[in-house]
Amino acid sequence: MSAVLMALAKWLQATHWATWISSSNWAYPFVQLTHFSGLSLWIGTNLALDFRLLGIGRKRQTAADLSKSLFAWNWAGFAIAVCGGFMLFSSSATKYVINPAFLIKLGILIPLGLIVHIVNQQKSKIWGATADTLSIGKYMGLLELLLWIGVVTAAVSIPTFEVFGS
Repeated sequence: MSAVLMALAKWLQATHWATWISSSNWAYPFVQLTHFSGLSLWIGTNLALDFRLLGIGRKRQTAADLSKSLFAWNWAGFAIAVCGGFMLFSSSATKYVINPAFLIKLGILIPLGLIVHIVNQQKSKIWGATADTLSIGKYMGLLELLLWIGVVTAAVSIPTFEVFGS
């Protein structure tokens, strides 16, 4: 673990808002609710597009139309999830930066999940322009779905590593 990263985590955890979140009886659950609400909106809109790219579900809209319809909701969910996640992280930053499950979660989410998601969102205009999605669109929808399974699995494993130590 980098000493600079740990020093940054200690500084962040000592900020006014981080200590308030971690010491308040209601702030942490409220921030957690905000984070989970944002995640639900973000992941839900991602999965809707991924399933449509895979050809699963109703075919009233093409994948391109669905992607366009969900675009604003998707990025609103992302913004809410990131804000809530950052506040949760700041309240226990020194624990999270050494938690293997948290590091795996971010390792999948940031470089892979976001890139694949942005590619799917942009390319669905081409891949899903007709009722029958191109094969590459199906593969990319499946890839994003599998990445989300990895992110969620790592996320729910975070408390396990907190209990047993990292």
